[in-house]
Amino acid sequence: MLLPFLIVGGVGLVLLLISLVLGDILDHFDVGDGAISGTALSVGLVVFGASGALIATTGLDLVWAYVLAIVLGIVAYALSALVVRNLTNSSDGVPASAIGLSGVARSDVSTSGGEVSLDGPGEIERRLAYSDEPIAEGSRVVVVEHVGTRVKVAAN
Repeated sequence: MLLPFLIVGGVGLVLLLISLVLGDILDHFDVGDGAISGTALSVGLVVFGASGALIATTGLDLVWAYVLAIVLGIVAYALSALVVRNLTNSSDGVPASAIGLSGVARSDVSTSGGEVSLDGPGEIERRLAYSDEPIAEGSRVVVVEHVGTRVKVAAN
């Protein structure tokens, strides 16, 4: 009797895919005022379905398959809800401005583009950059403007 497990797991998988593409689906409908995570609920349903189907094929009584699948589904929900909440709380959504940071041109930088490495806390290895004046590779630069993921630099 695998069908109930497969249906619940399939519904959970579809909800999980929707959550990954559109964001947490329960947030869009204001369900539980943010107390219930749609992503975590989807993970719980997938684990319930998958573990129930696996346990049912081992030959145990169907009652034990349901009991173990429910326990594993609740544990998966709780763990994934904790992870989702921690990730949500840790993201500030506002990137730090790079204006004023200095660095080195890692390629020739011109109006059409180039790459720089900046000296600053949390800076990535290289950034896309552009400049009003041509800047040779290896030259010191300073960021004068921050536009999206690119920075406008000037010779330092």
